[in-house]
Amino acid sequence: MLGTAALRAHLLAAGLAGTVATSREASLRSYRLFAARDPRVLLGLDPVGVWGQRELLALMAEKCGVSADPRQVSGHDVIDPERTLTALDAFSDRIAKVAQRGAPVLLGTGHPHRLLGFYGALADALSAAGCAVLTPAHGRRVDITTRFGLRTYNLAYVRGVALVRAPDASRSGCEPGAHTHSPLPVRIALAAAAEAGGPLPELVIGDHGWVCGAGQLGFEAIGPADTNDPALFVGEAEGSVSVAVPLDDAVRSDYYRPLTRYVLNRACLSQ
Repeated sequence: MLGTAALRAHLLAAGLAGTVATSREASLRSYRLFAARDPRVLLGLDPVGVWGQRELLALMAEKCGVSADPRQVSGHDVIDPERTLTALDAFSDRIAKVAQRGAPVLLGTGHPHRLLGFYGALADALSAAGCAVLTPAHGRRVDITTRFGLRTYNLAYVRGVALVRAPDASRSGCEPGAHTHSPLPVRIALAAAAEAGGPLPELVIGDHGWVCGAGQLGFEAIGPADTNDPALFVGEAEGSVSVAVPLDDAVRSDYYRPLTRYVLNRACLSQ
């Protein structure tokens, strides 16, 4: 079993916590955009409170461990591994509870190149525990506005994990899916599940718009977030997101495997 000390060491060695690749400039830019209610960084969240740049920086210092000094405007951001471990424990505990009930779940990612394996292992374990891993709206068209203009994707499922793909991406050798922050895929998936008469997920597991979009609609949602994704931590502070795990969400995919083992062991889902 992977213990806390070993996982802490891995988080630091892999750049998942400690000094991370995300730049301070990128994080501060996201906080400015969030304060201006830019939908690109709201990720489907409709905040209740007033979140200016000062309040966001204080929140991110509390939740992630970034510097609270507004005068620090360059360099790499920092995530406190103790905060990551505490949040991972809460994340694991939520998974354990739905597994004990055999409750339906929905998993989705906007980071398929990095996190598909992490979510896929969770989906496999939850399915083995008797949970229905939902796959609503498979193949449904999703039109997402990006900085490059309107892009058309299709909602797809790989190992029970939702993602979006370009319409021609089903060809052999194509990338597993597109990177997106949009909440539209989870909205479409949840609407399709409701229209079909259910079941609806008791827990949504994912990142970016999958967590914030589901949480905004009243579904319990949990997932990881980087220092430049303040929406998940605002959602957690306001109660629409159950657990936001601070970590770098764009390192090599195999670096997340120890996190998978840790989560599954704590949730008593290891095979």
